[in-house]
Amino acid sequence: MQDLKYIRENTSLVKIALRNKGSDTAPVDELLACDEDRRRLLHEVEQMKHALNETSQEISRLKKAGQNADENIIAMRDLSGQIKSMDQKVRLSEERMNALLLSIPNTHHASVPVGASEAENIEVRRKGEPPTFSFQPKPHWEVGERLGIIDFDRGVKISGARFYVLKGLGARLERAIISFMIDYHVNQHGYSEIYPPVLVRSECMVGTGQLPKFGEDAFHCELDDLWLVPTAEVPVTNLYRNEILDFDMLPICHVAFSPCFRREAGAAGKDTRGMVRVHQFDKVEMVKFVEPEKSYEELEALLGNAEAILQALGLHYRIVEICTGDLGFTAAKKYDPEVWFPGQNRFVEISSCSNFEDFQSRRANIRYRPGPGAKPRFVHTLNGSGLAVGRTFAAILENYQNEDGTVNLPPILRPYMGGVEKIE
Repeated sequence: MQDLKYIRENTSLVKIALRNKGSDTAPVDELLACDEDRRRLLHEVEQMKHALNETSQEISRLKKAGQNADENIIAMRDLSGQIKSMDQKVRLSEERMNALLLSIPNTHHASVPVGASEAENIEVRRKGEPPTFSFQPKPHWEVGERLGIIDFDRGVKISGARFYVLKGLGARLERAIISFMIDYHVNQHGYSEIYPPVLVRSECMVGTGQLPKFGEDAFHCELDDLWLVPTAEVPVTNLYRNEILDFDMLPICHVAFSPCFRREAGAAGKDTRGMVRVHQFDKVEMVKFVEPEKSYEELEALLGNAEAILQALGLHYRIVEICTGDLGFTAAKKYDPEVWFPGQNRFVEISSCSNFEDFQSRRANIRYRPGPGAKPRFVHTLNGSGLAVGRTFAAILENYQNEDGTVNLPPILRPYMGGVEKIE
């Protein structure tokens, strides 16, 4: 959520940023008009309350003097009714303003490249070397099915399209990847591990920006008004909802594994085969709560933590800086690490590392006190996948496949696989 005062004082800059993101600026105009109307109503209510107080005092004076106060009593009742009506108008105006504030995207950081779509994202760097093959590498779904470790047909039979079942060493590999990633972030990067619920309240989804705008992309349990998390970012960020943190607690760096659930409502026809775009998948998520002055330094560190996993797995990847038109609703700046999939001859996003500045913390009311007795400030929140587990699984199958259909395992995963070096 953006700061109303900032929007009021920097309307032109906010509108430019929204246009750069491809967003409608009409809600800004409606918000400001609503804000002006609310302030006018508040002024009128205050005048009425002042008049009511004076009338009440006059009634008291008349009664003490033994004089008739009937007209004043009638006037007081009339004023009370008007005040009640005006208070209702103020409440409705504030509700509308809050709804508008929740609908306005975050503005982008000045360093973000301006562009209309993902076609204008900027490649920052590439790391590692793509594997070379003496044969035509296959996509991961063919490799996995031949090895009997992925069963797409039974996934569809159980749950429908965009689901799959992992079996045998495939299921073990999924667990190994999760354990390796969590251990690496805890032991090498100093994160604190969290195991969160995967069902959250609506206010938690509002806090991180999934609601109200993206409700159609999430799975909702209507009977209990609980949502299946689209990412562990949601429960982990909301750990500190409505709290004021002590300064010496920052930075807070958490890492969490969770299954994630997404309808992929806008993904019709995209990545219909394989494990890249499915309704349920595993992900390891990094979440940071930091001082505003250090958030962009922390973003670079977060990106480096995601890259370290790819490097440890020996995977070829690139870093893409996301332009304004592809930045999304909540982020002020974002990088996407993309891993090479030789079986498909393309790079695939495997993480997103974002700085939201105070956009989420305003929605979730997460603040910190800079010092003893100091006025609380909103923290800056950041998160990044460390990494998407299913896509990492798929990348390993494609990059480490052999001509005979077997798959070598990256050395760093072998201890987590009980010493297994090859899936065959």
